[in-house]
Amino acid sequence: MRFLFKTLLVMNVLCAGAWAQLNPPPPPDRVANVSPVPFERILKASSEPQNWMTYSGSTLSQRHSGLTQITPANAKDLTLKWVFQSRSLEKHEVTPLVVDGVMYTVQGINDVFALDAVTGKTLWSYLYKPDPAARNCCGQETRGLAILGDKIFLAALDTTLIALNAKTGKEIWKTQAADPKQHYSMTHAPLVIKDKVIAGVAGGEYGIRGFVAAWDANTGQEVWRFYTIPGPGEPGHESWAGDSWMHGGAPIWVTGSYDPETNLTYWGTGNAGPDWNGDARKGDNLYSSSVIALDADTGKLKWHYQFSPHDEFDWDATQVPVLADIPFKGRTQKAILWANRNGMFYVLDRTTGKFLLGKPFVKVNWANGFDEIGRPIRAPGILPTKAGTLVYPGNQGATNWYNPSYSPRTGLFYIPTWVNSSSTYVKDVEPPKYSDGELFTGDRPKPGAQNEDAYGAIRALDPQTGEMKWEFRQNAQSTEAGILTTAGDVLFSGSRDGAFYALDARSGKLVWQTNLGPSIAAGPMTYSVNGKQYVSIQAGSALFTFGLQ
Repeated sequence: MRFLFKTLLVMNVLCAGAWAQLNPPPPPDRVANVSPVPFERILKASSEPQNWMTYSGSTLSQRHSGLTQITPANAKDLTLKWVFQSRSLEKHEVTPLVVDGVMYTVQGINDVFALDAVTGKTLWSYLYKPDPAARNCCGQETRGLAILGDKIFLAALDTTLIALNAKTGKEIWKTQAADPKQHYSMTHAPLVIKDKVIAGVAGGEYGIRGFVAAWDANTGQEVWRFYTIPGPGEPGHESWAGDSWMHGGAPIWVTGSYDPETNLTYWGTGNAGPDWNGDARKGDNLYSSSVIALDADTGKLKWHYQFSPHDEFDWDATQVPVLADIPFKGRTQKAILWANRNGMFYVLDRTTGKFLLGKPFVKVNWANGFDEIGRPIRAPGILPTKAGTLVYPGNQGATNWYNPSYSPRTGLFYIPTWVNSSSTYVKDVEPPKYSDGELFTGDRPKPGAQNEDAYGAIRALDPQTGEMKWEFRQNAQSTEAGILTTAGDVLFSGSRDGAFYALDARSGKLVWQTNLGPSIAAGPMTYSVNGKQYVSIQAGSALFTFGLQ
């Protein structure tokens, strides 16, 4: 009997083990275990590199992670771990957030999903259909989300700002920022600063008047608003002829940055409208094609720098402001690093806005340098004409909205760029007239130089000099993908031919590559769960996540 009892006991144990293998315990309830994200956590993002808590990885927007597990030596072992397939065929340019093993992302246009960051399993979803009146010149999309406390924030295409419960996806509040029937829209991830949610409006091609605003994160009430085009009586209004300021554009496309030391938030503004004909808007057209530094508490303008005064080339300054402390002329400089759509790389003092360095990082023919205060010296005759003028860089610019990266380890600034791009700019006989609901742009540029060796590339620049240290040339002629660097000295990016790849951040050597099919038009990000590092990238309507074998 004792033998039979032991035999039955062993069989029960074996059966229990087999049952456990066939029916493993449920995965941890990750969304229930997400800790609140006070602003102090966001400010100290570098102390928890396993998370990615803002659109650009931190308020400094360096797109650099402290994770080290993936290196140039082992990147060849990266394999696909899971895929989240969107049910929407709209443009997807989103960079997800990850907090405590939960990923928050967007399915086009404005559906928010919480996913298990290890498996890709959906934990909750919030489906939002924007007002049908909402439209955008360049694709119906949003580029990401923000988190603060127990709330997720979405800036929807129809300018509705929405707060969701981070654990359930339930709507907490929503507020309207502008009228989508007036063709205002929102396309970027909000930026959280202290107890405020900050975002700006797009729609410049439809003749809007751009602005950046802040809302109370708990109530959704607007706290302050800064118009990127000054009205009558405001400094800079004199830079607009007549009433051209009313429909002058200067929209916000991409998330800004924040420096806690100065309490300034920095935003890049879009071009003036109409895009390609400035005859009716004589003057510099402030604060279009500029970086603006605002007091984060009040929205008051502290300083600005205009990259392209009286822009007629559609060179939006909607690049991400990258904040870094760099060695510069024998001292540590609190800098903004900015590779602009106009083909120039800039270093500015982020406290005062003082111009420190400006240098072409691609072929440029529209300017012959800078004066003593940093204003570009225009090259004679390089402007739109009725006959057409060949201009470098072209209408898409030397780069665009896609994010660069700065690595404190290498001291290099990395920019996705279009090399040797050009366009032929023509000017209408008469300046376009504003008409509600119609595009307000002017005569569209025509193709540029033929037989030019134009190509997409990643270029690594030395911020101290603006000199290029290395270049990785892509197979595709152009790029729309952002860049990520890590403390493992790996750089991740992609290209229009669907390539997703890893480079050695110090040398630019290719160490791993795969092809995801659709064009990649988003910024990669990285995170870790239980000590395992992952890298995610949006390609087409799918979000791909990779890790080591």
